[in-house]
Amino acid sequence: MFKKDPLQIIAFQTYGSSKHLYLRGRAIEDENIDLEHKGVFKLLSNAWKRFETDEIRHTDLQIKIGDERFFYTKTDEQGYFLFDEKVDDLSEYINEEGWLHIEFSYKDVNPERTIQSNNRFPAEMVVPSEKTSFGVISDIDDTILHTGLVSTLKWRVLFNTLLTSAGKRLPLEGASEFYHMLHRGASGKEANPIFYVSHSPWNLYRYLEYFLKKNKFPKGPIILRGFPSPFAKKEKDEKPQKQKEIINLLQAYPNLKFILIGDSGEHDPDIYLEIAESYPDRISAIYLRSVKHKKKMLRVEGLYKTYKITPALLVESSEQAIEHARTYGFIS
Repeated sequence: MFKKDPLQIIAFQTYGSSKHLYLRGRAIEDENIDLEHKGVFKLLSNAWKRFETDEIRHTDLQIKIGDERFFYTKTDEQGYFLFDEKVDDLSEYINEEGWLHIEFSYKDVNPERTIQSNNRFPAEMVVPSEKTSFGVISDIDDTILHTGLVSTLKWRVLFNTLLTSAGKRLPLEGASEFYHMLHRGASGKEANPIFYVSHSPWNLYRYLEYFLKKNKFPKGPIILRGFPSPFAKKEKDEKPQKQKEIINLLQAYPNLKFILIGDSGEHDPDIYLEIAESYPDRISAIYLRSVKHKKKMLRVEGLYKTYKITPALLVESSEQAIEHARTYGFIS
C-alpha cells in the first residue's frame, strides 16, 4: 500500500483590520516541491504537482491568535478556505509594521496521516499601521517579474512557468529597491503596505511567494485567483478579477490612498484608468512598465495622452519611476 504524503496548510498572506479577520488558504497534501531545483524533469514534475494537487476536502481547521483567541473554519471541495468575519479588537497582537501573526492547524487529525510542523502552520495578515501614508497595489507579471506575456503565442510564459525554478527567476532591474523606497515613504520610517495582485492562479502562490522573498521585495499580501474553468461563462459587464480585488482593497481601507503599478502589456492600463476615474481622490499615481511591443505601447500612449486627473507615467526604467515618485513626495 502506498504511503500517503504529509498534510500541510498553505496559509496565504492576507489583509484586514484589528476588528476584521480576512484569512484564506488551502489544505493539501505536501508534495515536497523544490523551488530551487534546476533539472528539466524535476521542474516539469514540480509544475505537475502544483496543478495536480491532492486537496483535503471539507475539513475543520483551527485558527489561533496569541494564546487565548481561537476561531474555526472549514475547507471546501477543492481544499480552499476563507474566514471573513468581524471579531473583537485584535490590536494587542499586531506589531509595529502592521502584521498580525496567526497559526493554523487541523482540528481533527487521522492518526494514520503524518503532519509536518507538529500540526502548526504559521500565517500573517497585514493591518495598515499608524505609520502608513499610502498603500501600493502592484501587478507581478511583467511588472516586477519578466514572464513574456507579450511573446508570440505566449510561449515564453509557458517556458518560464514550467521550465524555470522560482529561485532562478530574475526581477526587473531596480524593482525591489523602488518598492522598498515606497514602503518606507518620504520620511524613510513609514510602513506603507504593498499588495501584490496578479492574474495568476492560486496554484502558483508558493512559487511567487518564494520569488518575492528571495529577491528581497517588501513583504505583502499576494492576491491571486481561482483556476479558471474552460466552461465558465462570464457575464457581459463582469469586471476582471484583478479589478474586483483592487476595488475590495479600496473598500477595505476607505481612508487610505493608493499607488497603482502595472505593465502596458495586457489589461492593467484599462483597469487602472477605470479605477482612477471611479475613485479620483483615492489614487495618487499610476506607474505602467513599458513592454517591447510597439502596437501595445501605441495603444497605451493614446489611452493616457489626454488623461490628467492622476499622475501617470509609462516607465522605461526603475530610475525613472524613482525620480517621478520623489518629485511627487512619495519617497525621499
